[in-house]
Amino acid sequence: MMFGEELEFGHEDRRRIYEYVERHGAVDPEEVRDRLRLDPGGFRHHVAILKRDGRIDTEGGTLRVTLDGGAAEEYRSDDVAFHIRPARQEDLTGIVGAIRRVAEERRYIVAESVADEVDHQDALLRHNEIESRVFFVATVEDEVVGWVHLNAPELDKLSHTAELTVGVLDEYRGYGIGSHLLSRGLGWAGSHGYEKVYNSVPSTNEDAIGFLEGHGWEIEAVREDHYKIDGEYVDEVMMALEL
Repeated sequence: MMFGEELEFGHEDRRRIYEYVERHGAVDPEEVRDRLRLDPGGFRHHVAILKRDGRIDTEGGTLRVTLDGGAAEEYRSDDVAFHIRPARQEDLTGIVGAIRRVAEERRYIVAESVADEVDHQDALLRHNEIESRVFFVATVEDEVVGWVHLNAPELDKLSHTAELTVGVLDEYRGYGIGSHLLSRGLGWAGSHGYEKVYNSVPSTNEDAIGFLEGHGWEIEAVREDHYKIDGEYVDEVMMALEL
């Protein structure tokens, strides 16, 4: 499935199946068929076409939105071996937990709001007429230790931009995981036609600012006293990178 493309399905029942799966993350085929009141033969036919077109897959016996994010990559730094790969619906709990830990440690307000939204929707990947949302994860022995997330509006005037968040658990910093995640996310954005990515962090999160600046990001603006953290007003640093 190509993110940023216009969603065309060729049949209304096919659209209904896709939209149900897209809203619910990973669902049992029988649930979809029953809820949409589709006959078994027609349902199987539409699922086969959606799978052929790369819109959904049936891994593990469930239906889910697919991400054309490439294969998993393996790296080793010192004594730590880790993988960078496209996220799956099963990673939702691990991603939400990682984001919240990083947000608590480093004050990452935008990322925290992403975790709240994903947790509330119970759907990791989104691609509809309004937005596209993708994740890549870093894992160590199948534990999610970091993420990169991109969220892009489908509005024509903003369709060339994407919001990006990236983070790594404190105990896994210093191994290059964040740099590999950022590279994977930027590579995906560039290959899908996005021209600019942006991110905002509190001015107190000096590590995040330094990390992004070290990878070519620039500060576009500073909004004074935008956040109130522990009773103290904190500036928002708005950063961006042209692809």
